[in-house]
Amino acid sequence: MYKIALTGGIGTGKTYLSKHFVQMGVPVFYADDEAKKLYRDPVFVQQLRHLFGEEIFTDNQLDFKKMAALVFNHPDRLEQLNKLVHPAVMRMFGEWAEKQSSKAVIMESAIVFEGGLTSYFDKIIVADAPLELRIRRILVRNPELTRDEVLLRMSRQLPQDEKCRRADLVICTGETYCESKGI
Repeated sequence: MYKIALTGGIGTGKTYLSKHFVQMGVPVFYADDEAKKLYRDPVFVQQLRHLFGEEIFTDNQLDFKKMAALVFNHPDRLEQLNKLVHPAVMRMFGEWAEKQSSKAVIMESAIVFEGGLTSYFDKIIVADAPLELRIRRILVRNPELTRDEVLLRMSRQLPQDEKCRRADLVICTGETYCESKGI
């Protein structure tokens, strides 16, 4: 089975592209969605509590806003979180891929390069879009974020031009996509 990563920075149009692959019959594993399932696992939550303490909890519940503020403002904390999440998600991907009957599968993930995950894949596709367009997309999708918060999150990812250089294929999701979505 051929394993392909679909990656790119926040707001580049990865999900938009992945839907086209699904329409073509290529199964797509959404790493972010699968990672969110981990946060409902009591053992995983206990590991988070051990790593980060009570500061990411409100009323004994994991507070995603607090966790995001902590990890996106402290790169070492983001690295700790990634070291916990990535192996679990890659195990989930492997199990999922084994169940697929297609000749190829795709994993959509923003942090393939940052997570050191390239060796899991035969090819890497990078979604790309101009910076201001990416920021507009994110602010429409996540109106609770400020422009500065978006830029901070972007700064925690590998620069988009570097992702494009490392890719086997770059697909641009420029203005036409946005115009069709009313963005």
